[in-house]
Amino acid sequence: MPWTKDDYPDTFKNVSADVRNKAIEIGNALLREGYEEGRAISIGLSQARETVEGKAEDRPHFEVRSREDEWVLKKKSASSVIYKENTKSALLKKAKPYVTNHEGVLTVYHEDGTKEQTLYE
Repeated sequence: MPWTKDDYPDTFKNVSADVRNKAIEIGNALLREGYEEGRAISIGLSQARETVEGKAEDRPHFEVRSREDEWVLKKKSASSVIYKENTKSALLKKAKPYVTNHEGVLTVYHEDGTKEQTLYE
């Protein structure tokens, strides 16, 4: 079933309307070509971000890291903290919309400092 501006995958909810609309367009084209839904979502979102926002390496990069007894969001290689919270989940609720609004890439780390995941690439 093709996606519309009112009916689309949950994955498309955390991006700007421009990226979402382009992802719907690309995803529907991929579905018509016979791609599986999961692949169409992934490829469509990735290509839409690149088309609308530019390549990931050209966008601001943010990090969620543990620091002493708190979690912080900061721009990569910056010393100033944008947000801080007592828990990772509380910080991610603030960090995800912030990074999306700044058309950035978010890298989330485990408490031990190892990389957990990168979002919005």
